[in-house]
Amino acid sequence: MTRATLEARFSTTRRLFILALVGIVPLIGAMLLDGTVKVVMVIAAFALILPLMIYLPLFTIWHWKGRYIGEHSDLWGGLLLIETSGWMKLVYLFRHMLPDLRLEGRYAARVE
Repeated sequence: MTRATLEARFSTTRRLFILALVGIVPLIGAMLLDGTVKVVMVIAAFALILPLMIYLPLFTIWHWKGRYIGEHSDLWGGLLLIETSGWMKLVYLFRHMLPDLRLEGRYAARVE
């Protein structure tokens, strides 16, 4: 994975996160309203939050596949694919993806 690809994917993640934050507004509004408007607001909130929910697990797997350096490749791959709550993806984000973005640790020497 090239540096430009990694930065583009992190940029996409930031944009989708902002979109998901915007999606919280109609969700809060749906709690205060009733009827058809409530349904429309829940659908709008879901439509704004869903892209991030789909993209984050994919990005985590793409990163692991392209950049992982370490002794436990099979372990991380299994945990990322099997585990469904998202906790291992968060651990992987902080242990591998963010250091890669900052060019720290084991990823500092692998700039492409």
